Amino acid sequence: MTTSADARQYLPRLADRLLDDQLHAMGAVLIEGVKGCGKTATARRRAASEVLLDTDPQAQRRAEIDPRLLLQGQTPRLLDEWQRAPQIWDAVRRAVDDRALPGQFILTGSATPNDDLPRHSGAGRYGTLRMRTMTLTEKQATTASVSIGALLAGDQPIPANSPLTVRDYFHHIAMGGWPLLTGADERAARTYLNGYLAVIVEHDVDEVSGGSRNPRLVRRFLHAYAQMVSQTAKLSTIMQRAHDEADGGTGAPSRHTSETYLQVLRRMMIIDEVPAWDPSVRSSKRLTTTPKRLLADPSLTAALLRISPSRMLDDLETAGFLFESLVAHDLRIYAEAAGAACFHYREGEGRLEVDYVIETYDGDWIGVEVKLGESEIDKAANALHRLADRVTRKPKSLVVVTGTSLAYTRDDGVHVVPLGVLGP
Repeated sequence: MTTSADARQYLPRLADRLLDDQLHAMGAVLIEGVKGCGKTATARRRAASEVLLDTDPQAQRRAEIDPRLLLQGQTPRLLDEWQRAPQIWDAVRRAVDDRALPGQFILTGSATPNDDLPRHSGAGRYGTLRMRTMTLTEKQATTASVSIGALLAGDQPIPANSPLTVRDYFHHIAMGGWPLLTGADERAARTYLNGYLAVIVEHDVDEVSGGSRNPRLVRRFLHAYAQMVSQTAKLSTIMQRAHDEADGGTGAPSRHTSETYLQVLRRMMIIDEVPAWDPSVRSSKRLTTTPKRLLADPSLTAALLRISPSRMLDDLETAGFLFESLVAHDLRIYAEAAGAACFHYREGEGRLEVDYVIETYDGDWIGVEVKLGESEIDKAANALHRLADRVTRKPKSLVVVTGTSLAYTRDDGVHVVPLGVLGP
């Protein structure tokens, strides 16, 4: 259970309600998310007992003898970093069947186990919750006045002013949404992120992949990937970036190696891509299926590129991609809290591209374009209307998310919404 000090420091997360809903319905809930996003703190607020497999060596030994030994305790029982003893998965599944009660177990994991490991799917026993780092609203950097849920319902937002400036957004990009950095300064964030990336490159990739990887090649791949953030770059393009930076290919990862890194970093949830949208369109259009490339938190991109808020002001082209990654990060969390999912839309040869599409399970959707400043809002609104004309089902809202200060609705019906007033 949490201590009173922990409770004072804990900032409410959108995942809190989602976890409650899952525990009410399912025997076990799996919380997945990148290391450091706050999974354990959120789970501990609901758990009545716990086993921490990453810090308790005896727990892994007990799991090897009989994983059922770890399931004894008050419920909900937290099994933290469960993937370190994958045999727990089937033991929990059987316990859920035997007990026939909801809310028995919470499992957290910062990496998905190797698909080669045999285990039952867990269908009907496990609920799944994906956690990410904190949004601007969760960090209490702003108070939302425009709701993604309301936009999905077709409601028109009221005019509002954002308290955040462009420099503020660049600060939040550099800081990220890491709970441990709440209240820290940019210097502390740089130290934290450099250490975080060093552990990933030098240790975690080896542990998760089950083999020895060259740290220099892993970092080179991550750096090339960061250069392609917020874009639908093919793996070959990322590889070419790494090749160009490696003095004509010396020390650049091969195709096979790059594919291995990509899969391992996905399993670690360091890479967190947005899939392509495949709607019913009025005419035959060849759609791009390549995902939009994103890392788990925009601060990882900034750290890999070694770009500070001051340098972002001097390089607005790169800053635009970083701002979009911040928007995408928050947008996905708000969408999931509203019972929806986030995609991107791009036609072949780039004939039409819309940054993000948020769609509910019922098929209602909104189109979202991201623009840091005001100069390209007209272009963004035009792209949104073109998409609306192509798709059989009409959108509930068309939105341009910006780094500007005023939320308003244009004469053509497109809502212009600063990220600083957006919420779930």
